Amino acid sequence: MIKSSELILNPDGSVYHLNLKPEHIANDIIFVGDQNRVEKITKSFDSIEFSQQKREFKTQTGIFKGKRITVLSTGIGPDNIDIVMNELDAVVNIDLETRQPKETLTSLNIIRIGTSGSLQADIPCDSFVMNTFGLGLDNMLRSYLIDEVSETEIEDAFIKHTNWDVKKGRPYAIACSEKLEKIIESNQMHKGITATAGGFYGPQGRVLRLNIQDEDLNSKMDNFEFNEHRITNLEMETAAIYGLGKLLGHECLSLNAIIANRATGTFSADPYKAVDELIAYTLDKLSK
Repeated sequence: MIKSSELILNPDGSVYHLNLKPEHIANDIIFVGDQNRVEKITKSFDSIEFSQQKREFKTQTGIFKGKRITVLSTGIGPDNIDIVMNELDAVVNIDLETRQPKETLTSLNIIRIGTSGSLQADIPCDSFVMNTFGLGLDNMLRSYLIDEVSETEIEDAFIKHTNWDVKKGRPYAIACSEKLEKIIESNQMHKGITATAGGFYGPQGRVLRLNIQDEDLNSKMDNFEFNEHRITNLEMETAAIYGLGKLLGHECLSLNAIIANRATGTFSADPYKAVDELIAYTLDKLSK
């Protein structure tokens, strides 16, 4: 039995941070970072059967064109993803009354819809990016045993190319779900590696009043390539989602609306439109 200090439940029997029980979620789940973006998606639903919010974690489950879908806001960063992925898995794969893992496990389909900045000049603002790999620069996943799911050749090549400082920890690379990739892909999607940082400023090369450890890291990432896979964008969640998804047996895919281009120094004239179009695209693909 899993101890109450390890699997913390609320008085109503729901998981601690997300406040969810098994009946509250669908097998198809859309992640967003911003809690205000949940209703930007569910406003298109035919009906909403469940709505819940605790802290930054807002969940709504409903029906879109006959398909049951859950939309959940994760907040920002790999640490939040650690909470969300583990608690979602607990909801479907642990009996919350007996605190025992279930004999038959459920695999969730999880698609992240986010915004991001492109690192490549030829991936312009308002375009869509599908991340075939997540490259974690944050170290969160290294708390787990990840050797069986990580892409060590990509990690080694990136470390060598960037002259990575090992004091920051070893980057980890995780592949996306091939199943979801086939469902969502089209000629509207750019593909590539996303780099997942553990912060927004220094970890992503932004300098305000503090010097950073490697001021050339972003330019090194711009021209990194592994078997024709480039680093297309930089954000704060994807590699953690992919890693925990692989370890827990869930299918995970990350999509980004590009609202800034770091290479050209440009920003979308209407970032909300780009996000709305990616939402519509994803819902259409999921409902078929």
